Amino acid sequence: MPVSFVVYIDESGDEGFKFTSGSSKWFVLSAVITRFPKDAETAHIVRSVRDLLNRTHRTPLHFRNLKHEHRVPYVDAIAKSNIRIVSVLVHKPSIQEPEKFAPRHQLYRYTTRYLLERVSWYCRDAIRKNDPGDGTAKVVFSNRAAMSYDDLRVYLRYLKNNTGVLGVTVDWDVINPDQIVAINHDERAGLQIADAVASSHFAAVEERLGFTEPRYAKMLCPCLYRHERRALGYGLKFWPRDTVVLRSDDSAIAEWLVEADKKK
Repeated sequence: MPVSFVVYIDESGDEGFKFTSGSSKWFVLSAVITRFPKDAETAHIVRSVRDLLNRTHRTPLHFRNLKHEHRVPYVDAIAKSNIRIVSVLVHKPSIQEPEKFAPRHQLYRYTTRYLLERVSWYCRDAIRKNDPGDGTAKVVFSNRAAMSYDDLRVYLRYLKNNTGVLGVTVDWDVINPDQIVAINHDERAGLQIADAVASSHFAAVEERLGFTEPRYAKMLCPCLYRHERRALGYGLKFWPRDTVVLRSDDSAIAEWLVEADKKK
């Protein structure tokens, strides 16, 4: 029996903590969730944007390489689709014990846990009685050449086997570590959309030349996963928990968050 959902995951920012040497202050991991029977919508979105930008159909879309005037219609096409998105935004300077994340890819794995928790909640609650599939999700990561996805599967199995002890809230009826794969960015339209989502949320929080750019994130608000109309903590997860308070003096971020949570 096929899966019920397909989830595409990509990141923006880096995992480093050498802020004076160029490490980003934020690390963002994002998921794009589609129903398996409607997964082709991701290809339609990317194809329509390529046509609009006069790109060949074999040219993958990389958000960082697009001009602002090209990013806006791309994000608009995503916002008008039926997909749902989840992002975990990590403010690295607020992490009290950064040495715990010194092992390579440890921050990525830890953030993945938070992301898959929320993805699984959405899928669990969104499944309908007559929907095709077995209720599970195929999770497709954008391939990072230096990272072992076998190690990631081992980590997720460890979380599954120690769910109660570690307080993990992943719904394992939805997330099966054996259904996790890694594919190159240019091979799946859904991964290119996940790249756009992660980059949009990263731009909303990471300062460049003293400014953030929340416009793309604001445009994506209709796609955010919500529980009882709430986006914060669901479609948008900030970690550490006090990050939102810590950044509340940034009017651009505060305005974006208010708008994100008032959308229905």
